[in-house]
Amino acid sequence: MKALVTGGAGFIGSHVVRELLEKNHDVVVLDDMSGGFADNVPDNVELVVGSITDNALVDRLFAAHQFEVVYHLAAYAAEGLSHFIKRFNYNNNLIGSVNLINASVNHGVRCFVFTSSIAVYGAGQLPMREEDTPMPEDPYGIAKYAVEQELACTKRMFGLDYVIFRPHNVYGEFQNIGDKYRNVIGIFMNQIMSGKPLTIFGDGEQTRAFSYIKDISGIIASAPENPKAFGQVFNIGADKAYTVNQLTHEVARVFGTTAEINYLEARKEVMHAYSSHEKVHKFFDVPPATSLAEGIERMAAWAREHGPRQSADFGEIEVARNLPEGWLKKN
Repeated sequence: MKALVTGGAGFIGSHVVRELLEKNHDVVVLDDMSGGFADNVPDNVELVVGSITDNALVDRLFAAHQFEVVYHLAAYAAEGLSHFIKRFNYNNNLIGSVNLINASVNHGVRCFVFTSSIAVYGAGQLPMREEDTPMPEDPYGIAKYAVEQELACTKRMFGLDYVIFRPHNVYGEFQNIGDKYRNVIGIFMNQIMSGKPLTIFGDGEQTRAFSYIKDISGIIASAPENPKAFGQVFNIGADKAYTVNQLTHEVARVFGTTAEINYLEARKEVMHAYSSHEKVHKFFDVPPATSLAEGIERMAAWAREHGPRQSADFGEIEVARNLPEGWLKKN
């Protein structure tokens, strides 16, 4: 099977690439390297450095390779920041996705696998279920839900089969721990290794179900081989929710230290977010869940080997009003 993986040098994408290689598939990665790293991509995989927003590049790539399946994992997945980078968010997360969908129709792709997000649900629907009416509260969730709707529309008009996954709070090896805007476990690990206090927005009583990457990457990779899943949307990830305060102590424990916490002013964000996964169990062979303690230990071992990372501040803030503390660009 010839597969394109967008965002394949990034976190979730690089794990899906490895799952596909284990199945002896031929894989090409397209990544703009804004959040990914070349060393995340296995040596026997072609890495094309470029953006999904470059529709000419996308069209050339599809014409050259005639992909059978597309795994679209490229995104700038920062719900909180998306309020302040609306244009960037919609260009990357919506228009870029449309470029891939157009090319998939024009070049006869058999199945389009898309990673959406539980950000489409918004607040107050707990546990979040696939049959709930999406009510996203941030531009990131709006963009993701728009792509979901576009895929359904494209299926009706052109017959492109698709599978949509809504993962949440995924962590593990190959995550960009230097990104201060997203991925709280990686942020905490990076802060500990840099000798800094752990920063929490608000009182830390927000709850999330943190999902270990290898519990979901195999399911995503197997989707095109599962025709009964075509046209379906699946929540995917961990069942048990933890507070951010609990998380700080778990991460600190693995690093053999005590959590020193710096509480910052609360952000405008969903307070509680966790989902039901009954549906995915009916369609896929779901592996036994990795406990948070074990998953953090695995990620920490990788993080220690690679050391702390520092990423640049996001340089194109479009709306500075109400920007959370610590997100202002440093001069």
